[in-house]
Amino acid sequence: MSEGGVGTCPQVFVVDSQASYINMPTERKPRWTSQLQKFLLLLVGLAMLGIIVEGFLIYNLYQKTKEFPLSSPQHLYQNLSNPKAQSQVGYRGDSNEIPSVQTQTQQRAFAHLLGPSNSIGEGDVVQWVEEGDAVTQNMKYDKGRLIVEREGYYYLYSKVQMNAGEECVLIQHKVMKKTKAYDHPLELMQSKSHRCSTSRPIRLTSSEPEDLWNSYLAGIFQLHVGDEIYVTLKNIQKIRPGPSENFMGAFMVSP
Repeated sequence: MSEGGVGTCPQVFVVDSQASYINMPTERKPRWTSQLQKFLLLLVGLAMLGIIVEGFLIYNLYQKTKEFPLSSPQHLYQNLSNPKAQSQVGYRGDSNEIPSVQTQTQQRAFAHLLGPSNSIGEGDVVQWVEEGDAVTQNMKYDKGRLIVEREGYYYLYSKVQMNAGEECVLIQHKVMKKTKAYDHPLELMQSKSHRCSTSRPIRLTSSEPEDLWNSYLAGIFQLHVGDEIYVTLKNIQKIRPGPSENFMGAFMVSP
């Protein structure tokens, strides 16, 4: 077109139909979402399994309880109204009556001995006293020895007090057991001390010096029916008599 023309021609754009289109990325779900779904499905599966197992156990327990005979409420009340039956528990398989079974408290054996009044015994065996606060239940006492009547584990203890103020003396405190399984006594516990009079001034009100020695022994042991438990004391003549200074005891802690 000449320079004096009215205007320039518009530009023409050509569209290439062979050009490839750009694919836009599709939206993806986060990875943690799929993992959370799998975890929830696992929890649901475990919960269902637990319900099935619990139902199976309850069914078995129900079947077992049907085998036990039950007494009527009226009959049970009549038995419990009897004072002798208040300490009885359990049922018999062939009857609705409550059997005569002692309570656990009545089955426990125990003893507490005081003393001694006459301390000298054969073989240095301490002779205890069954008077006053002394008590024995389901155990026998004979000449310083406790005789076991019920097998089980027992807590044994003994305390003695001696005066070693006059001269040097060997004091030996032992808890012994005589059982049918051995030909000789067994030593369960021991305390030993070599005591001499001290250089402390003697009180004018006292006729003889005092150097008191205390020994306490305790422990748990298995005892059988017929076992004998006793205490021996070397130089037993120097023991200070009295129920609070000297005692021996035993009580069952487990059958």
